[in-house]
Parts: sequence; C-alpha cells; structure tokens
Amino acid sequence: MIKFGPSGNSESFLLEKHKGTEDAAKWCAERNLDYYEYSFGRGVNMSEEKAVIIGEAFKNYGVGLSVHAPYFINFATTEEEKAENSYNYVLNSAKMMRLMQGERVIFHPASQGKLSREVAVEKTLDRLKVLRDKIYLLGFEDMKFCPETMGKLGQIGTIEEIVKFCKVDECFIPTVDFGHVNAREQGSLITVSDYQNRLEYMIENLGYEKMKHFHVHFSKIQYSSKGEVRHLTFDDDVYGPNFKPLAIALKNLNLEPVIICESAGTQAEDAKAMKDEYFAL
Repeated sequence: MIKFGPSGNSESFLLEKHKGTEDAAKWCAERNLDYYEYSFGRGVNMSEEKAVIIGEAFKNYGVGLSVHAPYFINFATTEEEKAENSYNYVLNSAKMMRLMQGERVIFHPASQGKLSREVAVEKTLDRLKVLRDKIYLLGFEDMKFCPETMGKLGQIGTIEEIVKFCKVDECFIPTVDFGHVNAREQGSLITVSDYQNRLEYMIENLGYEKMKHFHVHFSKIQYSSKGEVRHLTFDDDVYGPNFKPLAIALKNLNLEPVIICESAGTQAEDAKAMKDEYFAL
C-alpha cells in the first residue's frame, strides 16, 4: 500500500508542546498518516535508548519510520577523511534505524565542488560501491538505502544520476524529491506526462520491483536559476509542483511509494492533503 507522512514535526505538533518524537507516533496515527521520517540532518546524536523508545512507540501505533542521514555527506569529496565520515554518517543512521525498527535510510549523495560533473559522478559511484561492501559487512543489506534527487545545480543527484547509483546493488532504491526535480529543471513538472515519463524511465532502467515501493519527498519549492532556494507550503500558488498529476501517474503505473512531505511547517497537514487527494481519484 502507498503510504503518506511528514518529515519531522509540523508547527501544529510543536504548538501542542509535545515532549518528544515518540509522541509523534500517536499524533500521526490520529491524523490517519502512515509514515514518519526522522532527520539526523545535523548529526547522529541520538542515544540507543531513545531510538528504542521511539521505535516501540511507532510500532505500537502502526506508523512506519525512515531516517534521513546527515546533510554533510559528500561521496564526491577529494578528501579521504571526509569520505570516511560520509560512510559513517550513513552507517550510523542505519544503526539507529535498526533500533527504531525501520528499514529506510535516505541520504544526499554528493556535491560537485570544483570537479567536472563526470568526475564527481564517477567518484560518487565508486564510493557507493565501497558503501555497499560496508553495508553487507555490517549486516544491513536487508535495509533500503535511498540516494536522493537534489535541487541545486551544484549538487549530484539528477534522476539519471540517481538511477546509475541505484544500479550498484539491490539495497539501493531511489528517493525522488519531486520538488527538487522541479526546482532543478526550472518548473518542469506540470502535467501527468511530465511525471509519468520520468517514472517510466526509472522503471525501464531499474525494473518494476525496485520502483514499486520507492521513496518520495514532496513539497513546493521556490527556485532560482541555480535551482532550489527554499521549501514552501501547499498554500503557495507561485511555485510548484502540484501533487495531483503525480498521484494520477502513480496510479497509472501501479506504483505504491512511501511519500514524505517536506513542506515548511505544515508537513503533516500537507501529507494528509496528499493522501486525501490520492484516494479521492
């Protein structure tokens, strides 16, 4: 089944003065949301005890969990120490995800920096092969590691690049952030065909089984000539993308991803709006 949920906690959750992430399990379930993404964006600083408490809460309420690895990851770096740190950011996120009883680790692949695009992509690809070996060595191969499409032109993470990375191993499945794609491509996602053509390309190259339950980030995003500027809410009527054409494309292709909303402060409310719109079709 397709699943919907927020990335982190909405402003409405915070205004209710909840004490911890474990409270979000009941909060999401009461709003008929199926999933929740916890961000380790600034580092994996959670204790193992806390991870277990959060995992039990979400299990009890039947809400799925994914984690977003730290934003510092750069598998195209020219510095080996930073590459080692990037491996550890992903693997430590996986360790916490295991304790939280989830199975998906989302991560940003790389930045181009001063390298040529081709060299940066190949360096990222080589490092992901090393990451794969580390994943198997540590027994995490039953989990899903999800490199994400990126919104800024200087970041590695076009749809084509993510497809290439996900061919490395079965443990890699795509995170398609449609807001990022739309920002990078200057408002390219408008019609059902705009979404469906990209999804069909991914199915053709990765296979239906890998794409059946792929990972999605969705929000409206302001962009400039360099790509992503900032996340918005669904109330914005200037920037896209809109969800309904994607919902139709997903139904047409019989895809049932996890869809995580990353709206700025209204992520739970907008996730519920997407779920309602999807099931109203």
